[in-house]
Order: sequence, then C-alpha cells, then structure tokens
Amino acid sequence: MSDDAAEMERSATESGDDGSLVEVVRAQGHENVTAEHVSTLEFTSDDFLTPAGDCILAVEADRVPADFDEAFVAACQAHGATITATIEAAGHTHEVTGRGHPDFSFENERSHVIRTSDYVDDRTVLVGAAGAAADVDRDLVAALADGADATLTLEVDPV
Repeated sequence: MSDDAAEMERSATESGDDGSLVEVVRAQGHENVTAEHVSTLEFTSDDFLTPAGDCILAVEADRVPADFDEAFVAACQAHGATITATIEAAGHTHEVTGRGHPDFSFENERSHVIRTSDYVDDRTVLVGAAGAAADVDRDLVAALADGADATLTLEVDPV
C-alpha cells in the first residue's frame, strides 16, 4: 500500500471498540492561533489564518465535513446522539462533548465548527458543546501557535 493510500485509510471513518463511529481529521497549527472565542471552535482546510480567526485552532485540514461517511453523518443527525471531539497536538489533548442535531448537513467543503449553542449551518459538526476555543488547554494552544501537527477526532455514539 502506498503512503498516500495508507494515509487515506487512517483518515477514513473508523469504528470504535464500543460500536461508535469515528472520523479523523489531520491539520496544522498556525502562528495566528489564539483560541479566544467563547462559543465556537474550528478546524479549517484553508491554508491561512488571520488574527481575527480567534476560534480557529488549525488550518490545512485534510478532510472536511463533505468527506464524512454516510453512516457517521446519519448517526450525528439522530436525536440524542452524543458526539465527542478530541483535539491532539504535541502530546497535549483536549476533549469536548456535545450532541448531534437532525439539521446537520455535513455539506461544507471548508470548515468543521463546534458550537456551544444550538445554531446549525453547513459547517456545524457538534452543538451544545461543553466548551469552545477559549476553554482549550493553553499548552495545547501554544503548541498549535508554534505550528504543531494537529488531529481532530470526532466520535459519535449511535442512539
């Protein structure tokens, strides 16, 4: 298997040991990461970040919501679905739990947005989050600001 094929295999939807469905997104930190936003957290496929993007933790995401498996999407759209987002970089980990929503479309080809509110648009991958960018461990934020490789793992427990 080529390195590219192996990478795609690792980035695809996986099943957790408990029957959960998992999507893995790899990205890069950026010097303008500040993680100060109090209601959202975002990973983007854009290759740049301005200082105004205070919710963005990583750029150059290798996958976007439109890439996610249909089974994962359906599980996230179920009433009562619990979704856990785990962010990892440079040996630091931060976890945020929230829920799915029937209006999730997973059609966006640019960004993954985690929200503390119930607002849903085509970028939203989790609502009712227990935290936002401002709540992320500051050592993790510093690593991302230094350009560390980042991983966003989204895991949904089917209802």
